[in-house]
Amino acid sequence: MNEMNLFKQGFINLKFRKKILLICIVASCLPIMTLGSMWYYQIQDSLVTRENENLSEALNQSILNIDYKIDNYLNIVNQIVWNEEIKNGLTAEYDSNYEMYKFYNDTLAPTLATPPTLQTDIDSITVYTDNQMNPYDQLLRPLADINQNSWFNSTKDSNRPTLVASSEDEIFKLIYPIFDERRMYNNILQMEINYQQFFDSMSSLFEEDYGVAILDSDGNPVYSYETFSDRSLEGKFSLLESAEGVDNIESDFVIQQAELPSYSWTVYLYRPTDIISAATLPMRVTVVLVILLSILIMVLSIYLLAKVVVRPLEKLSENMRKIEEGDLTVSVFNSGTDEIGSLIKQFGDMVNKLNNMINQVYKSKIAQQEYEMKALQAQINPHFFYNSLSLINSKAIMAEQEEISQMTQHLSSFYRTTLNKGRSIIEVEKELENVISYINIQQLMHSNSFDVHYELDKSTYHYTMLNLLLQPLVENAINHGIDHKESSERGKLMIKLKRIENTLEFSVTDNGAGIEPTKLQSILTTKTEGYGVRNVHNRVQLFYGSSYGLKYESEMDYYTKVTLVIPIVHGETQLSHHVDE
Repeated sequence: MNEMNLFKQGFINLKFRKKILLICIVASCLPIMTLGSMWYYQIQDSLVTRENENLSEALNQSILNIDYKIDNYLNIVNQIVWNEEIKNGLTAEYDSNYEMYKFYNDTLAPTLATPPTLQTDIDSITVYTDNQMNPYDQLLRPLADINQNSWFNSTKDSNRPTLVASSEDEIFKLIYPIFDERRMYNNILQMEINYQQFFDSMSSLFEEDYGVAILDSDGNPVYSYETFSDRSLEGKFSLLESAEGVDNIESDFVIQQAELPSYSWTVYLYRPTDIISAATLPMRVTVVLVILLSILIMVLSIYLLAKVVVRPLEKLSENMRKIEEGDLTVSVFNSGTDEIGSLIKQFGDMVNKLNNMINQVYKSKIAQQEYEMKALQAQINPHFFYNSLSLINSKAIMAEQEEISQMTQHLSSFYRTTLNKGRSIIEVEKELENVISYINIQQLMHSNSFDVHYELDKSTYHYTMLNLLLQPLVENAINHGIDHKESSERGKLMIKLKRIENTLEFSVTDNGAGIEPTKLQSILTTKTEGYGVRNVHNRVQLFYGSSYGLKYESEMDYYTKVTLVIPIVHGETQLSHHVDE
């Protein structure tokens, strides 16, 4: 008690300047030490979070790369599987070896041998058939060569491609049955893909100390890769671990996982936590040094401030001199409400406003330059593209290649209406021209295997609408409807446009495979890859209002019809006014 009284009496007897100095030092050091301590212990968590973000970004890039490669393989396989000449050749009854050889030489060999030649990651493409045909090198083999494989029974009757991959055997295959409408023979297409080239991006995500594991839906390893400077870490992350097992080793590794829902694969990317702990040591030392240095600077600053009252005015004068030299940084602050504090505050506000004005002018200049550059690019790039198509068309006409000429003309019309000079608003007539050009291109690509019928009210052509609303609907009708039709009837596509009071109603109808009832109920709410019907529906409702959009109706193996309803708009000005409302 006596000691406390002595301390209190001693503090009271201190000079006023020393009292202020002592109070300011204590009040300033406590927050610094508190924040420094919190920072010290949160560095580990911050680095773990950053490492997770790095892993997530690298993982997402790798998944995008895998998706892109598989989509490329599927495009190649689809072109072969749905090739009518290939189908007819594989199901034909041959009277002589010459007819069979003519099919091999003119159709089968060019179609199957070209992709491996153009893409080094494709080792081979082979068709296996139970038709009584002579084997042709590795391009055509009897079905008995593969009927002992574990995946054979599940893929033979499937109407979708199947991925077969194994890290143990280092194989990667794409299996796709070739649909035979008469169901006379079983034909299966097998694309063998170079395992190392397909997963080569996985081995270069980081320089060292990381691992990658990919498991299929049954937990079987598809791919694995590890490189650790600490050899004792190798093998700890077992590919055969379940999800609970992965959780158990999170103390040793920072782990990120992602799903490939289209292929039922799970990808794990992991790095040792010891690397992060080692990386934090220099930072922890730096934090301690910064805290000590901050305290020292604070003590000296408070001492000088208490000793020299005129210091704020000197700083203000120095700051004004810097501003005169062009440095608009405010380096003097004062929280007082006296004349000096008010002067410094008003000075700071003035400099900040001046900074804001300069930044606004600077940013507006940059924005103007970027806009002019984009406008120039928008003029140059399409002109170069159209001139190139025009040159191809001229060469095709000179070579009497009518189909090539037609394709270039359709492509020119399609991209001209798609780009629309960079505008998002287009006349109904131009939107229909875009869709018709797209359908003509699809007919050429499908060897005119389906028919198209148009019922269009030409009195609506002068109205305006959002561009690129119809093409995704037609693309879905062809790719997911007509292309998957199992009946022998020719594909049919019907495009209609009519005016109903103050609205325009577009409809796209196909006689394809139809849509399952459960999928039909959620087709406008389910997120899909690419620019799907859900995006079209959301874009229409965002632009025109919730009373407009898409409506689907379908019956399995019979038809699918999608209807688009939008309000009548006479021009871009009225459309902009409609959106503002």
